[in-house]
Amino acid sequence: MRIVGGKYRGKVLEAPAGDATRPTSDRAREGLFNILEHGIPGFRLPEAHVADVFAGSGALGIEALSRGAASLVLIENDPTAKRCIRTNLNSLKTEDQDNCRILSANALSLPLAQRKMDLVMMDPPYHSELATPALQALAKAGWLHPKTLIVIETAKGDPDPEIDGFAMIKDRSYGVARFLFLQQAEAALPSRRRLARLKHSTDSSFFPIASSRRPIFS
Repeated sequence: MRIVGGKYRGKVLEAPAGDATRPTSDRAREGLFNILEHGIPGFRLPEAHVADVFAGSGALGIEALSRGAASLVLIENDPTAKRCIRTNLNSLKTEDQDNCRILSANALSLPLAQRKMDLVMMDPPYHSELATPALQALAKAGWLHPKTLIVIETAKGDPDPEIDGFAMIKDRSYGVARFLFLQQAEAALPSRRRLARLKHSTDSSFFPIASSRRPIFS
């Protein structure tokens, strides 16, 4: 597993041993960050404050740092994964280590945020249905501002999480991995209108996260 872009491009990262974590593949990570850098109107990865939730090896968050993120919080509570994150962070430049923090916490019960995040990347175990309660915990603890971009990795074929008040602005798959890009509903409206002008409503780039029985706008 390697960093695929930015100043640490090519750096080898350790992955936790065992089956408790499932690192995002290099190909999927490259696709994700191509979208983050070029495919979200109004979002800038350089100088963004980033949280990596269910961090595992920390690869998603370290990739963001490599590409210019200003700070990184890695949220993980598995002891093996946390040791792996520390090893990977120790291989970075001192100034980047100083901008990183490992938060040992359950993603479903988070402490109050010290700072609101510009980007939250969330990679819960596939088929776990943990994305919805984790996003609710982030909102409750003050981690999100109105324009925070949220990326949830799920398995292709998993049902969409039902999250009132949020809208999906992109949906991309790479192999078995599927990335859902969300913002709070009002912030997502400009992206929704741009996509509507570019493509017909049959395009899957935007559609509500909530089921047909629940309105997307709360």
